[in-house]
Amino acid sequence: MKVLSIKEPFASLISLGIKKIETRSWKTNYKGEIYIHASLTRSKIDDERKEKLLKLLPDNYSFKQGYVICKGYLKDCILMDDAFLKKIKNYKTEFLCGHYEKGRYAWMIDDVTLLDKKIPAKGKLGIWNFH
Repeated sequence: MKVLSIKEPFASLISLGIKKIETRSWKTNYKGEIYIHASLTRSKIDDERKEKLLKLLPDNYSFKQGYVICKGYLKDCILMDDAFLKKIKNYKTEFLCGHYEKGRYAWMIDDVTLLDKKIPAKGKLGIWNFH
């Protein structure tokens, strides 16, 4: 299975359907089923933004860092240009959940479902295979 490691709280926001776009500095040509791994590495985000992001999660939410937590479908990878950035700013929650900047990429993730049983994994950079 193809897996993408994402730092918290972003992995959980995807797993709950709150975040539908993963922003990256690199392009992928892969499209298809993708599993989301909640990375052990912590996000380096400022306290104000972190507080806003945590408010999007259910009360008493428990992070599952170090586990594959959900699967979805990576349907597209879009280069961020001026038109895309102008449009995405209208989606305040999605904009808060990503790093939007000209020249970066928006990975469109759809049909996300939580896994009944979380799968322990160390994680890796890039899209990686888990057997």
